Amino acid sequence: MAEFESVARVGEIPAGEGRSFPVNGRMVAVFHVDGEYHAILDSCPHMGASLAGGYVEGTSVTCPWHAWRFCVADGLWLDNPKSQTRTECFDVRVVGEEIQVLVPDRDAPEN
Repeated sequence: MAEFESVARVGEIPAGEGRSFPVNGRMVAVFHVDGEYHAILDSCPHMGASLAGGYVEGTSVTCPWHAWRFCVADGLWLDNPKSQTRTECFDVRVVGEEIQVLVPDRDAPEN
C-alpha cells in the first residue's frame, strides 16, 4: 500500500517552477504555484518529455519539447480540454517543512 513520501523541503522548489522526483517507482513533477504544491506525472503524454522542466505560467506548465500545455492542479491538457486528455495527478501535503507526495501503487484499483 502506497504512503506519502517526502520529496523536498519547503523552499527547495522556487515559486513558479517545478522539480522532478522519484516516488513509488515513478517520476513525479512537483510544482510550487501561488503558495501551493501540485504533483503530476513527470512525462508528457504526447512524447514523454519531462514536464518539471517546462515553462510555468499560473497553473499551467508548457512541455519543453512540443509546447503542449497542462494544468498542474488537475493534469488537463489545456490546448484541447474537450479531448479530456490529461496526465495523472497525485496528492500533495506539507508536514512541518516536508513536501510529501502520494503515488498509488501501479496495480491499485482506481476509485
